[in-house]
Amino acid sequence: MEIAGYIASALIGLSLGLIGGGGSILTVPVLVYLFKVAPALATSYSLFVVGSSSLVGAWINYRKRLVSIKTALLFGMSSIVTVFLTRKFIIPLIPEKIAHIKEFAITESLLIMVLFATLMLAASISMITNKAKDKTDILDKTDTIPESRISLPGLFLNGVAIGLVTGLLGAGGGFLLIPSLVLFVKLPMKEAIGTSLLIIALNSLIGFTGDLGHYNIDWGLLIKITFLAISGIFVGGVLGRKITGEKLKKGFGWFVLVMAVYILVKEVLFA
Repeated sequence: MEIAGYIASALIGLSLGLIGGGGSILTVPVLVYLFKVAPALATSYSLFVVGSSSLVGAWINYRKRLVSIKTALLFGMSSIVTVFLTRKFIIPLIPEKIAHIKEFAITESLLIMVLFATLMLAASISMITNKAKDKTDILDKTDTIPESRISLPGLFLNGVAIGLVTGLLGAGGGFLLIPSLVLFVKLPMKEAIGTSLLIIALNSLIGFTGDLGHYNIDWGLLIKITFLAISGIFVGGVLGRKITGEKLKKGFGWFVLVMAVYILVKEVLFA
């Protein structure tokens, strides 16, 4: 199973290089089902893998002048603080056994995987329907949004929401972040993708520091997975010049949808 896990780790980075995101949402399932890592610990490992991979992706986009540093820092402030507080103080408070419904036990592991599968469903629908691109097309056909119409409270709340998603589940939340950057900050799609990678990297890596001291980290395994994921980014970047990204994104979206259904069935019906 570990060999399959290492191959999947490379595919996570490959998808990031090919379609600019999405692959990170498979990190937790790969860690849980292929490497047999406990779900709570898997979310921590995922923060490191996703953060490191996204940082490399952000650097590649920065060299192409497709990253807005100012936007990343301003938008990321609320999400970064939320991620750190969530990992440092909220996660340790979640009990191993949360509740019982007759003979059915709701455990921390079950809750994490069900929430993660729900997130995967939302992400898969976003990739299949390509909502972020649709919203960008609307902006491209109209005048730029006046400064007075930019919702700062909305921007702040989006940052908090993305911070909670990243903090609780170890996922980057790019499918939420990119539309927010397009609509609230008026960034072009390519720049929104590059900027989102930097925000995800900051969120994830700073969130990971909140876990230090709470878990015993297997650094050997973590570094191997991260190295393979980062290697996949560069391979995906080369292949992406020859393959249409939109078709890949929809195909990957259907794969994520199937995986989400599998997790729900396995965790709820066969727990």
